[in-house]
Amino acid sequence: MPKLARRYDEGMYTRTPSYGEIRYIRQEQSQIIRRRKKHKARKRNPLKALISLSLLAIMLFGAMPYSFNKLSKGLFVPTPYSKIKTDLRDIAFPVNNYLANSWTLGERQFSYSANSKHSKMLPVKENVNMPVLKQELQNLTELYPTIQPSVYVWDYETGNYVDLNASKIYATASIIKIPVLIDVFKSIEAGQFSLNDKMLLTEYYRTEGSGSLQFKGNAQYSIDELANKMITESDNSATNMLIAKVGSMTDVNSSMRSWGLKNTRVNTWLPDLGGTNYTTAREMSQMLYNIDENSEFLTEESRARIFNYMGHVHNNRLIQAGLGAGATFLHKTGDIGTMLGDAGIVTAPNGKKYIVVILANRPHNSVAGKDFIVHASEIIYNYMVK
Repeated sequence: MPKLARRYDEGMYTRTPSYGEIRYIRQEQSQIIRRRKKHKARKRNPLKALISLSLLAIMLFGAMPYSFNKLSKGLFVPTPYSKIKTDLRDIAFPVNNYLANSWTLGERQFSYSANSKHSKMLPVKENVNMPVLKQELQNLTELYPTIQPSVYVWDYETGNYVDLNASKIYATASIIKIPVLIDVFKSIEAGQFSLNDKMLLTEYYRTEGSGSLQFKGNAQYSIDELANKMITESDNSATNMLIAKVGSMTDVNSSMRSWGLKNTRVNTWLPDLGGTNYTTAREMSQMLYNIDENSEFLTEESRARIFNYMGHVHNNRLIQAGLGAGATFLHKTGDIGTMLGDAGIVTAPNGKKYIVVILANRPHNSVAGKDFIVHASEIIYNYMVK
């Protein structure tokens, strides 16, 4: 080999490595590094990691609030009120104290999810769909192109059902008064108050829309009177009073989550003309089913009271208008500009019994919404009793 291709370094022979050799050396080095990293990862002690996380938690929830109150606040935010303490939890979660809907380990918590594993309500025992009835309702829908309906029907005898957009979320209007009524009776059963307790109607609760209380003076009304007016007259002032009695809108929502309802919520005092309170036809049917069928959910006395109210609803112009002579209907209606609905339990003279919920989105105050519900009720009733 020519001398130009060689060099001597302190008496040792060396040569310039080729590109392939350099690449091989680098690959070997990278493999050694990876093996060392894996070896180090194997040596990690889970006990050490647990201790580190515990120390970090102590720092975040113990040492930092203490140092803030004792040191930082005094240095950077001097105040003569040294005994006032700062709660970092309140700073991090400023709305928890008034929007909390659960209580965990002595702390207020806020949760959107329903308690499905320990639900207090039973699911409706569905058997098979009724395709003929569903097709008839779909044919009716085609005759009302401006109406967007949600329909759920369930047969007590067979468990057969019809689901037409029944899981789609709709504004509830006054149908939201059904879960409010349930929560009132659950609170009574828990011993929080009684039907004979009285509340004072004040301007704070008085509101427009349906019901006679808006025209009354500031007088005392029993819970029984308020519940009766809330359902039979759909009285909005009475509803607001009862929501306040059980705790708040938050309390009603918390109760519904504990019942296992995921898609029903009250967000606004009545009247909810903007349609911010919402539900689904399926969940409204589940509430009716549990009032009637689940003896562990409500006592016999509570169920009898609830059905007494629901059997004397003044508005008989929706589902009830499509029923045959002699049929009974326990229900609650709802009516705002863009949504019209009715939900209840039908019992025909021949003993046939079924749950029916019809919600109809419509152009503002369109009479087509009412016509659709009446005709849908006729179709359902004729199919069920034949």
